[in-house]
Amino acid sequence: MIPWLEPTANPHFPDTASALVEPAGLLAAGGRLDVEWLLVAYRQGIFPWFSENEPILWWCPAPRTVLYPNRFYQSKSLQKLARQQRYRITVDQDFEAVIEACAGDRKGQSGTWINSQVIDAYIDMHEAGFAHSIECRHGDELVGGLYGIALGRVFFGESMFSHVANASKLCLKYLVDSEDYEMIDCQLPTGHLHSLGAIEISREEFESALNRWI
Repeated sequence: MIPWLEPTANPHFPDTASALVEPAGLLAAGGRLDVEWLLVAYRQGIFPWFSENEPILWWCPAPRTVLYPNRFYQSKSLQKLARQQRYRITVDQDFEAVIEACAGDRKGQSGTWINSQVIDAYIDMHEAGFAHSIECRHGDELVGGLYGIALGRVFFGESMFSHVANASKLCLKYLVDSEDYEMIDCQLPTGHLHSLGAIEISREEFESALNRWI
């Protein structure tokens, strides 16, 4: 079981029910990117998302995109790839390499929100036992991975990358198959996430899940 702390009152974050409708659940600007603030935020379903030259922006979008493990869609090709054991899955073996790979340039994108502040903050969260990485390796080469925050039975997914086809899907499959989590938070919808079984739920349903599983 991954260690976690009991929620504590904190005046820095408003109740998530007061999240702005536009733009997409922006709550506040400012604050700090340290372990204490991040834990308070994630326990309320709030996460940071900002560009290099912006203040720290805190978000709680509604509806919320989540993946319930029993809804994870595993294509026949993904199942076949897993059976072939061509790739090796590891956990928390190289968190820094995973987050830096997630921050790398991507086709069709001019930049990344995973800036140096974010990288440093999540490395601190990893060292504190709350942020985790799953790595996909071909031999010793890191070819895919994902990282996120684990609190209780909820995994808050942050980002993933693949240098070969389906590498990040193998990491997600490993996360689902671990049976450690009741819900994987995906934050915002994409066609890729929907193809894997992610759905949108209301803020009320999301907050109820956090209260039940954290």
